[in-house]
Amino acid sequence: MGMGGGTILILCLTLFRGMEQHSAQGANLIFFVPTAIISIIINAKQKLVDWKVGTIVSIFGIIGALIGAKISVNLDTNKLKLYFGIFLLAISLIEIFTFFKKEKSK
Repeated sequence: MGMGGGTILILCLTLFRGMEQHSAQGANLIFFVPTAIISIIINAKQKLVDWKVGTIVSIFGIIGALIGAKISVNLDTNKLKLYFGIFLLAISLIEIFTFFKKEKSK
């Protein structure tokens, strides 16, 4: 799983630029869309895209994004920051435990 660049971008925008959480998440989405389109084009040219699976995943991704956006818009900024912090903590713990599990099995 892990944390991607979008997670780091949101963190940097809120901590170092003082941007409100909702705006930082919106900016993250704006950065994500062109990157995703370029990735699809490059992978499609190399015939690495399973269009059937991609279509199904995209449909559910759009539905999830709409639901998440609706919930996010109605959340207080402090609660959104809290939930994002909990998300970051959970991902961090998963990464740490996965790292040590891999090291142990070597």
